[in-house]
Amino acid sequence: MRYLVIEDDRDLSDYICKGLLEGGHSVDQARDGKDALFFATTEKYDAIVLDRMLPHLDGMTLLQTLRAGGNKTPVLILSALGSVQERVKGLNAGGDDYLVKPFSFDELVARLDAIVRRSRDQASRVMQLQAKDLVMDLLSRKVTRSGKELELLAREYQLLEFLLRNKGQVVTRTMLLENVWDYHFDPTTNVIDVHISRLRKKVDAGSATPLI
Repeated sequence: MRYLVIEDDRDLSDYICKGLLEGGHSVDQARDGKDALFFATTEKYDAIVLDRMLPHLDGMTLLQTLRAGGNKTPVLILSALGSVQERVKGLNAGGDDYLVKPFSFDELVARLDAIVRRSRDQASRVMQLQAKDLVMDLLSRKVTRSGKELELLAREYQLLEFLLRNKGQVVTRTMLLENVWDYHFDPTTNVIDVHISRLRKKVDAGSATPLI
């Protein structure tokens, strides 16, 4: 999985990231609110670890900005502010869970797993993905455009599903490599270009409106 860790304490941030990396995950770091907002709105993450007390843009304002913009990435708030009132405030602002400092790393991982699992359970309840006259039925795994079924290979289906789930957002090569091919590095091949080209031909063939 891919996480964004937003924490201004360098030692704590490095500690969390080191543990997540050792667990086989991909991790980006941000140490102030403005950098965090950039990362969170330009990249795709399975979950975000968010400290409340941040320079330039505080964690609560950052979280509210993300939710107002439609960003539904699960967020685990990490804070030394542990009163009931503060925890309620964080959850009401859009947080999915709240962990008080100091904390156990094992508990942090368990809570991340839980909010990611809940998010995926909710996403799996969606039966169809659609962009204009292109419809993907997630139960039958059929894809149609203007009612005509498209014959897609397994990887082409995965690629199209990821694009549809991120409709209207910029999708980077890194995002495709990590989420469709499960590469956490650039294999320096033209694998993405080849598959996108094939998918375009199948999806846009005979249509006056290109979708990809």
